[in-house]
Amino acid sequence: MTTDYYRPLIRFDTPRPEGALPVAGGPGWFTHAVRHSRGGGQTEVPLADVPDDWRGRISAPRPDIAGMRLDQTRLMGILNVTPDSFSDGGQHNVATQALKHALQMAQDGADIIDIGGESTRPGALTVPIEAEIARIEPVIHALKHEINIPMSIDTRKAAVAEVAVREGAHLVNDVSGFTFDPKLARFCVDKALPVCVMHAQGDPETMHHNPRYDDVLLDVFDFLAAQATMLEELGIPRARILVDPGIGFGKTLQHNLTLLRNLSLFHGTGCAVLLGASRKGFIRTISGTLTATERMPGSVAVALHGAAQGAQVIRVHDVAETAQALSLWRAIHLGYQE
Repeated sequence: MTTDYYRPLIRFDTPRPEGALPVAGGPGWFTHAVRHSRGGGQTEVPLADVPDDWRGRISAPRPDIAGMRLDQTRLMGILNVTPDSFSDGGQHNVATQALKHALQMAQDGADIIDIGGESTRPGALTVPIEAEIARIEPVIHALKHEINIPMSIDTRKAAVAEVAVREGAHLVNDVSGFTFDPKLARFCVDKALPVCVMHAQGDPETMHHNPRYDDVLLDVFDFLAAQATMLEELGIPRARILVDPGIGFGKTLQHNLTLLRNLSLFHGTGCAVLLGASRKGFIRTISGTLTATERMPGSVAVALHGAAQGAQVIRVHDVAETAQALSLWRAIHLGYQE
């Protein structure tokens, strides 16, 4: 197990100092990092004290994934075709409604649409494969003829992914981090698919019951790094792997805040980083907004924090609002208009 971890302190201002390294080949750069040690606290160190392997993984450019360039933060629009998702359950579970919503998200600035047929909210029960397929199949089939951006399938099950990819999905987003169905990773290898590996402690039915970690940041990092290595050994190159720390999946409020505050650590996996925190319960707890649809401002705030931490993909419900906020953030921090 790794004992020392290095989190780049990302900056975007100019001039960039001589010797600074880019973060994941993007516009952010760093000259210092925080060394996190198991049982040893945190220490800020100069770039010269960051080991070569960590520097290489943090700074290497992230290749395109599913046709998306990862030179800046991209938006993944959420399309839940379920009757019971925590935020928008039942709103888009008819194919015509789902198609309309997906088209709107694409128009609003989504770079990819993530389609899910199984709610993974805390307490949710596993959906039978046949029911999940019945939800996602007509939607993906219809969308592939209507939108010109990639689609991902949000599923833990190989049989569902097979249908989704056959109908036009380009990426597999597994909230179990490829621990639920052993056939899913092999399917992705065989089809040369890019994947997203998410961390979750427990399954949706029980994950909210008193989650515990030795060190949530380092434990989640170890899991994602190990799963990326496992997938790489199976035949999925790291260039086709996104990692997601799984905000809200088996984490307390403090766990979530720790992961968000230290999000740039995950660049050390050598993979692109996806952040999915839109409308989640911790925003309700902090802001006091009980209704999920009222959590847009808090969700946008978290998305901008993710961009400042160098996340390549932000998964959101409120695409138009987040896209507008990101365009202003880029204009201010990077000095250009889109």
